[in-house]
Amino acid sequence: MHLLLIEDDLELGRALHAALKVEHFTTEWVRLAKDAPHTIDGARVDAVLLDLTLPDGSGMDLLRRWRRAGVKVPIIVITARSALDDRLAGLDNGADDFVIKPFETAELVSRIRAVVRRSARQASARWTVGALEIEPGRREAWLDGQALSLSPREFQLVMELAREPGSVVAKDVLSMRLEPLGEPVDFAAIEVHVSNLRKKIGAQRVRTVRGIGYLLEP
Repeated sequence: MHLLLIEDDLELGRALHAALKVEHFTTEWVRLAKDAPHTIDGARVDAVLLDLTLPDGSGMDLLRRWRRAGVKVPIIVITARSALDDRLAGLDNGADDFVIKPFETAELVSRIRAVVRRSARQASARWTVGALEIEPGRREAWLDGQALSLSPREFQLVMELAREPGSVVAKDVLSMRLEPLGEPVDFAAIEVHVSNLRKKIGAQRVRTVRGIGYLLEP
């Protein structure tokens, strides 16, 4: 999963970036409100971690702007402001969750997975797409109840396709998301991973949409 982290604290930002990488998240990190994107492409970003107090502006203003623009990407507020009014304002303005600093990384990771799961319309920690089951937290998958032996890249590939089963995921999006450091993987490598995945889950389950990308059949 790819996250947008907006956090001005240098020490916390570095710690989160490192901890999330261990959990197989890629992270784009900015420290100022002015460096935050005007809008967010849900095809590229799975969730946003948003600090409310930034040196050059308010995270709450960013939250309002994105929701008014129709951004549907899950947004988790991370802040030291623990007053009830602040929590209510964050949720009322469109935050999907509200995490008070200091927090445990394990809890934050669990909350990220929960909001992404809800956005993917999955009811439990084990995602279901037809006969295919995926458990992101354990990085395990099953087909017709039988465990699959997937490489890290194959698992990440099926996860990205499963976020929107029946919808095309562009090659350039997969290119970015398949590399833990956020550096693009070339299209030829993607084709190899897709070919290997098809051998394990069935060629009919991953459809090529010529000139665009791939689709996981629900």
